[in-house]
Amino acid sequence: MTEFFRVPTDQAPIRDQSRRWADFAEPRPFTAETLYGVEFGKGELANCLLDTCIRLDWEDLQCFEKVDCQFQRWGVTFSNAIALRPSNPAYPAYSGVMVLMGAPKSGCMEVTFLHPVRFVSGFVTASRRTVLTAFDRNNRAIVQTESSGANLANSDSHHSPNVRLSLNMPNIYRLTFNVFDGQLTLDDFCFGF
Repeated sequence: MTEFFRVPTDQAPIRDQSRRWADFAEPRPFTAETLYGVEFGKGELANCLLDTCIRLDWEDLQCFEKVDCQFQRWGVTFSNAIALRPSNPAYPAYSGVMVLMGAPKSGCMEVTFLHPVRFVSGFVTASRRTVLTAFDRNNRAIVQTESSGANLANSDSHHSPNVRLSLNMPNIYRLTFNVFDGQLTLDDFCFGF
């Protein structure tokens, strides 16, 4: 039997757009509190020491470029993802101007890690509730979190765009982002070993 955990999520404040992440990959050990631009709730990741945390930067990708193996050297591949500069103001980027969108099949995106990770985080804007599920080596769901609902900018949504979804669980090999019958964008995706 597999234990399945649900992790609550909360809205992250807007990040100071004038500052940049110091490094693409942090080579030194650090606690979650030192991960600039990502704020954690009370008790969340309190005892998590990440040896390495990697934040992926979409800004060098070409608009409408299919994203799959571009970040393989950092230990991660994507399925059903394209890079784009949102022309629809309902889907703003969290930082910079580029986001990943679930496409060509709308409403889903998959992330696969070459080595297991224990922390993932990203900012999602979607037309419906987004479910983030992590899987182990045997493709069993081990942890899941979800947004409260649609969070498009300039809409009647009660939720702000770019909600942070994060998971903390050892042995994450694969992730799925699912928005059933909707669209989603992902920005400032990071993961830690």
